[in-house]
Amino acid sequence: MNKLLPAKKGFGAFFLIFNFVAFSFGQKETGKFSTEDDIKQDLKLNVCENKERLDAVKKLFKKMGASEDEIKIEKFKNVENLIVVKKGKTEEKVVVGAHYDKTSDGCGAIDNWTGVVIIANLYRTLKQFSTEKTYVFVAFGKEELGLVGSDAMAKEISKDKRQNYCAMVNLDSFGLAYPQVMTNTSDAKLIDLAKAVAKDMKLPFAQASIELASADSESFRRQKIPAVSIHGLSNKWQEYLHQTRDKLDNVNPQSVYIGYRYSLAYLSRIDENACGAFRK
Repeated sequence: MNKLLPAKKGFGAFFLIFNFVAFSFGQKETGKFSTEDDIKQDLKLNVCENKERLDAVKKLFKKMGASEDEIKIEKFKNVENLIVVKKGKTEEKVVVGAHYDKTSDGCGAIDNWTGVVIIANLYRTLKQFSTEKTYVFVAFGKEELGLVGSDAMAKEISKDKRQNYCAMVNLDSFGLAYPQVMTNTSDAKLIDLAKAVAKDMKLPFAQASIELASADSESFRRQKIPAVSIHGLSNKWQEYLHQTRDKLDNVNPQSVYIGYRYSLAYLSRIDENACGAFRK
């Protein structure tokens, strides 16, 4: 963990260059991007009870403009995933996921309401644009019990359809530092892309293995679908995750906002590449 960035430090310089970063899915298209204040307000919608969290996710996606018909609850034997699809020009798919459940300690604000807020705001932004690929936004259930929701979804993808899944981008636990990659649950080509996007945006970049930890990206990697886990943790993450300190007061909204903008740029780079570009 010594490669991770310090918590709540250095974000100010980011905004001096941020407005110069160009981003677009279409040459002549413009759209509204979420602001840091938007992110702050969405973070406040976190609830501390597991039984209430799926409904909170549904309300958040409705706030982002998804209709009742567009929000699907995919039920498996013992888990529920929430899915919202943004159609693209092709049937090539990118899964953008974050788990919504939490452990028994704390309120799950960092782990992982921050990830849910990011994917919801990504949905609101991307639905304004014409994209090459179709984006499948998923809030996974029971990640903390062994990647149950993501494993169920990934196994449902038949072998003949896996080539149509270009990548899976997992967003898990922000609010302490700049975006970085969890290497032990990510594929090499998607790690290289993450590094390139950070360089283009003039952001610090770090990558590290988190020993004895896994993430929802791993469920898709097992099915030979390229995947990456991006987080915004610092080297003090063990003081917060799965602890009573995992609460909204300890979330730095700037970290989450930067995570959203970084993820948006990251998806734009995936969108412009061939679907097989990130396979081994």
